[in-house]
Amino acid sequence: MKTRFTKEESMLMMLYNPGSREGLIRELAGMKVQLAPEEKRLSRLTDKVIKKLNAMDDATFEGLDLYPE
Repeated sequence: MKTRFTKEESMLMMLYNPGSREGLIRELAGMKVQLAPEEKRLSRLTDKVIKKLNAMDDATFEGLDLYPE
């Protein structure tokens, strides 16, 4: 089953992607702890992306087209 990401989720991954699935999870987790309490929507979005990234393997992640033309 192919994991699908929304446009918002894809944009978040593009902004924080250091080049690996584990690195992206680490970057997103680090960003999330710096969010202000009122940034609940971004916090939930980050949680959803991290959950999806944890559910896939590195080969699947490398197959994602995060930077389409």
